Amino acid sequence: MTETPPEPIDLAMAQKVLDAQPFSRLVRARITRFGEGAATLEIGAREELRQQNGFLHGGVLAYAADNSITFAAGTTLGPAVLTSGFSIQYVRPATGAKLVAHAAVVHTGRRQAVVRCELFSVGDGGDEDARTLCAVAQGTVLSTA
Repeated sequence: MTETPPEPIDLAMAQKVLDAQPFSRLVRARITRFGEGAATLEIGAREELRQQNGFLHGGVLAYAADNSITFAAGTTLGPAVLTSGFSIQYVRPATGAKLVAHAAVVHTGRRQAVVRCELFSVGDGGDEDARTLCAVAQGTVLSTA
């Protein structure tokens, strides 16, 4: 018996999946790119997401890395995926108006993918060219299908 491959997910469906996650709704995450081995997640830098020095909390950056890594892997492995692990290195504090996490698949096999993610803070003007690298992450995502 041959299994029918899962129907591909587009950007609108990816946002619905993201919206189904209570924590993603809490941080008001948006998925702005999805497909062809990549995904981009954006989070507005609200006061509630900052730590005592005014920077975005490291946990917010870790969340954005984890979810963007998993969504990127889902473009190559299908929708039934889970992060099996990831590491993150903080380069500099995240400031500005929003956080952008862009993840791209480095390698994908039948059951797992390795994904790299770069996280940028975008200035108060929202100019994407005025973005600053604040962290890098890498993770492994497994297919659960």
